[in-house]
Amino acid sequence: MKIVKTLASALLASVALATTSMACEVTLKSSDTHPDGYPTVEAVKHMGKLLEERTDGRLCVEVFHSAQLGQEKDTIEQTKFGVIDLNRVSTGPFNNLVEETKVVSLPYVFKSVDHMHTVMDGPIGDEILEAFVPHGYVGLAFFDGGSRSFYNKVKPIKSIDDLAGMKVRVMQSDIFVDMMTALGANATPMPYGEVYSAIQTGVIDGAENNWPSFESSGHYEVAGYYTLDQHLIVPEVLVMSKISWDKLSADDQAAVRQAARDSVPVMRDLWVAREKASEEKVRAAGVEIVEEIDKAPFMAAMDSVYEKHVTSDKLKDLVSRIRATD
Repeated sequence: MKIVKTLASALLASVALATTSMACEVTLKSSDTHPDGYPTVEAVKHMGKLLEERTDGRLCVEVFHSAQLGQEKDTIEQTKFGVIDLNRVSTGPFNNLVEETKVVSLPYVFKSVDHMHTVMDGPIGDEILEAFVPHGYVGLAFFDGGSRSFYNKVKPIKSIDDLAGMKVRVMQSDIFVDMMTALGANATPMPYGEVYSAIQTGVIDGAENNWPSFESSGHYEVAGYYTLDQHLIVPEVLVMSKISWDKLSADDQAAVRQAARDSVPVMRDLWVAREKASEEKVRAAGVEIVEEIDKAPFMAAMDSVYEKHVTSDKLKDLVSRIRATD
C-alpha cells in the first residue's frame, strides 16, 4: 500500500509539472523539505508567480515541498548537477562546501533576528551569495530560519549542565557537531525527516530548531521540553543550479534574481505569523517552556568552536564585520 501511494504521489507530481510545462517555455523545479504552506514554500511559490507575470508566462516555478525530491543533502547534490533547478536549504549543510556559510552558522554570531536581517540584506549577504558560484550554485536570496533552541523528551534544560551526555540531533554540519560537543552533549547528525521517530524510539533525546519547525514536524508531540536559549539564528538560502542558470538569457537571469529578492519580505511576513501560531499551538499542547536562562555560560563555551572554524583571514574579517554591523 505504501509503494502504491508513493507511486501515485509521484505520478500526480509529474502530471502537475507536465501541465505547467505546457503553458511555459521553462519550468524551474524547486525543492523544499518543509511542508506545503510553510513560509519558505509559499515564498518560492510567490517568486514563481512574479516570474510568470514578469516574463509573460515564459518562466514558471514548480515547488516540490515536504522533501518530495529528497532530504537536503541529496537535493543539494541534485541541484549542483541541474536535476533540480531551485533549492531552499539551510546554510548549515553548505558549511563544508561554501566556506563563507560557516560564519552565519556560528552560535551567537547575530545579536538578534533584526541584526541578521541587516547583515544578510547588505553587502555581507551579497558577498556570501556570490561565494556559491564557484561550487556550482547561484545564491539568490536569504530567507529566515528563526532562532533555534533546544528541545528534548528527558528533562527541562535550565543550564549548560543539563545538556551533559544528552543525545541531540543536529544538521549535518561540523560546526553544529562541535557546538554540541562544547556544550557537553553527544551530537547526532541525521536527516530532518528521521528526527521524530528517533526521539520517539530513544535513538536520540532531542534536537534543536525554531518554533515553526518544532511544531510542523510534530516533534513537540514526542519532546515535551523546549528551552529558549536561541543559540543559533541561521538564515536559510535559496540557490539555483549554475547549470540551469547558464541556460537562461541575461534578461531571464535578472528576472529570476529580482523575483527571488522580492519574495523575501513576503516570506518574513509569513514567518512572523507562522512563528506566533506555532508557539501558541505548542504551548496549548502542554509542552514545558523554559524562557529564562543564563546564556553567558553557553556563549563562553563557544570559544573553542570559533577557534576551530574561524581560521582564515577571510572568515575572521567576516565575523568582525558582522559584529560591527548595527
